[in-house]
Amino acid sequence: MNVHDWALITFTILVQMSVGSMWVLGAVHFFSARKYGMEEADRMSDRALLAIVPVIALGFLASLLHLGDPFNAPRAVTNITNSWLSREIFFGVVFAGLAVVFAFMQWRKLGSFGQRNVVAWLSALAGLVLVLSMSMVYMLPSQPAWNSWNTPISFFTTTFLLGVMAMGAALVANFVYEKRKNTGKTTNQLEILRATLRWISIAAIVLLGIHLIALPLYMVTLAAGSKAGLATVQLLAGSFGWYLGLRVAFLVIGAGVFAMFLYRYALSAGEEKTLSTLAYAAFVMVLAAEVLGRFMFYAAHVRIGI
Repeated sequence: MNVHDWALITFTILVQMSVGSMWVLGAVHFFSARKYGMEEADRMSDRALLAIVPVIALGFLASLLHLGDPFNAPRAVTNITNSWLSREIFFGVVFAGLAVVFAFMQWRKLGSFGQRNVVAWLSALAGLVLVLSMSMVYMLPSQPAWNSWNTPISFFTTTFLLGVMAMGAALVANFVYEKRKNTGKTTNQLEILRATLRWISIAAIVLLGIHLIALPLYMVTLAAGSKAGLATVQLLAGSFGWYLGLRVAFLVIGAGVFAMFLYRYALSAGEEKTLSTLAYAAFVMVLAAEVLGRFMFYAAHVRIGI
């Protein structure tokens, strides 16, 4: 693989994680505000929201490295009516722009809650269309490994799995900061965190199940579809077998084993240190698994024809 492929891995992983994080954080803020009030919800989510912005920036910076000449990037959006690549760029800019605007409005408390909520929803919806556009870019008849139902399913599953694990780690980090800054005033924050981590654990296990069901079905259908598809499966099971095994192991440990322990310890008070360790470790494991998966996505495909 060359630098351009690694730039695509970085771009797709970081941007999909950002989209998933926006959705997860929006859900956390909504339910926290209903039960504990807007001020407590903001204390839990504002710093995590600001953490998303540099991740988006890094992702789009990596995308520029994929281009032979970054100054040609504006030209790529001119065919939005016919090109999924143009739509990917367009909705990427819309998602990033609205996310930055919303983060600034939320941090400075500009406008009403309703106005900020509209911007947040528009950003999140643009993010979903962005992930869809990303997946459709690879639906090429000459690339059987990409031209499959598995591509959009895996992209969206990665989006939300990385989103829940990243937000779990970010919310834990925010709680640690709040506890150090506001000693004795974090009772509600701890309750929100423990409830959130329980739901994050459940979501991670469900998304892990989707990954584990889709992977063997994908390999079976790919092998039966064409010689190029069979060649890809042979690469995945042969030359890339270790990578595939590591990816599955990291997914099972991070989104399965660690998630179950995270749920268990989130039920009990006084386990904040263990919760922090589990949330960070689970995120690292899942991120490593998804990077391995995206590496194989670009490295193991076999093209039909010249």
